[in-house]
Amino acid sequence: KAVVSTQSTGETFLVGNVDEAGVKLVQASYESLRLAIEHVKPGNKYRDLGNVINKYINSCGLSVVRSYCGHGINQLFHTTPNVPHYFKNKAVGIMKPGHCFTIEPMINEGGWKDTLWPDDWTAVTTDGKRSSQFEHTLLVTETGCEVLTARTEKNGQPHFLDNLNN
Repeated sequence: KAVVSTQSTGETFLVGNVDEAGVKLVQASYESLRLAIEHVKPGNKYRDLGNVINKYINSCGLSVVRSYCGHGINQLFHTTPNVPHYFKNKAVGIMKPGHCFTIEPMINEGGWKDTLWPDDWTAVTTDGKRSSQFEHTLLVTETGCEVLTARTEKNGQPHFLDNLNN
């Protein structure tokens, strides 16, 4: 049995009157995470998650940030495995029951490059275009995975869908 000392989750919210392109960005960001989660099961390679995400995001005309990645969660918060979200990454490792890690793709309207503000925390795109990110912590099971950070209400749907479905 896996012992999880902490969990990691993140979600993009739609605030105010968001234009169609902004809604598309957020929807694609969430869908890329959902598609990657479908690929989590024993025997699959961590690096393949980046191919799943990047293929879908490219089909949407968007890009995937390469500076940040998902990560293992155990006694240490950010630990192996590293889970890049882009094509042709060099991540090592095979998923096994009991592995606990995050998938957290950052999706951009423009190019994939980012930079940090002087606070050494705030990341922004170098071209000034918008980004969206969703993140979940996953536990690999014998047959697939359990999403440990899924929303408990509304069958786990992300909050941004609450406003779109009204």
